[in-house]
Amino acid sequence: MSVTVEFRKKLGSFSLDVSFEAGDEVLALLGGSGCGKSMTLKCIAGIVSPDEGRIIVNGVTFYDSAARINLKPQQRHVGLLFQNYALFPNMTVRKNIMTVFEHGAGRKEDKEKKYKEIAERFFIKGLEDHHPSQLSGGQQQRVALARIMASDPAVIMLDEPLSALDSFLHWRLEQKLARLLHEFRGTTLYVSHNRDEVYRLCNSVCVINQGMSEPVKSISEFFEAPPTLTAAILSGCKNFSRAEATGERTLFAKDWNMEFRCAHVLPKDIRYAGVRAHYLIPVAGDERGENTIEADILEVSDDVFSGIITVRPRGADPQSNFSVLRVEVSKETASRYRGRKTIYLSVALKNVMPLFA
Repeated sequence: MSVTVEFRKKLGSFSLDVSFEAGDEVLALLGGSGCGKSMTLKCIAGIVSPDEGRIIVNGVTFYDSAARINLKPQQRHVGLLFQNYALFPNMTVRKNIMTVFEHGAGRKEDKEKKYKEIAERFFIKGLEDHHPSQLSGGQQQRVALARIMASDPAVIMLDEPLSALDSFLHWRLEQKLARLLHEFRGTTLYVSHNRDEVYRLCNSVCVINQGMSEPVKSISEFFEAPPTLTAAILSGCKNFSRAEATGERTLFAKDWNMEFRCAHVLPKDIRYAGVRAHYLIPVAGDERGENTIEADILEVSDDVFSGIITVRPRGADPQSNFSVLRVEVSKETASRYRGRKTIYLSVALKNVMPLFA
């Protein structure tokens, strides 16, 4: 099983230019609002036609501008789960799913047997006569997923499938979704803004930055060494500075007014540096070594399960948007800095992230 996507689409002043490949895996599409993630799924599904390029799924050409191929949506056999689940409001749960068996790509001769299997698998027995408006968000999601899987999709595409759920239901349904995706022998494209959800469910990541796709990275690569500022932001990093390479393994963080040593040889054209909040380690003043930041404490506060110390490195320009750092520590550690004015923060060489624009 494989998916090859390479196309361009212009919508007014916005241009979408994406290119990626995926195999038997869950590939996350990450990016800010309006970057083109949902439009990418619609182009693959055939709801929107690209201007040029090609889309190939499991050896079947869905779209090829050069060969003038553009299959209709019903010919593509894709399972697309919209954010609002897109169930037919005038149909019962049973009818929503049976419609696929009767008319869709997954139509079966033994519809009753197949329906019972799907209903048991997705825990929707007893809901057969309910309409979508009578279902909870979690129940609607299960019905929508059941309808997708009933169609025997060539590829599954999920657009923010858990975003509308409260935290407890989110966790319960994420567990069920993880099992479903693990059992599916094919490619799943997964759109989400939740980095923790992506980390748990996905194998690889493709960042879409203002309509342009970046190279696909494995989950470990994406979180350990995001290549660009956009990727680092999406991975959850909160501390950044404009930067330039000053040596083979050294960079100067302009907004923090400090030079850092790095674990690896640096490209000459880096533009930013990033440090995750939990990699800024408080140390005693007499334990200062290389990569130690002397900073003024601006605020000490509590998060739900941790403490947050907000600081500004000494000599940093207070007018800079990047001059304030967030430090995440235990509540006990944070409490020791209440009332203090100065803190020293150590950063391991491997935890300084050089970033491209």
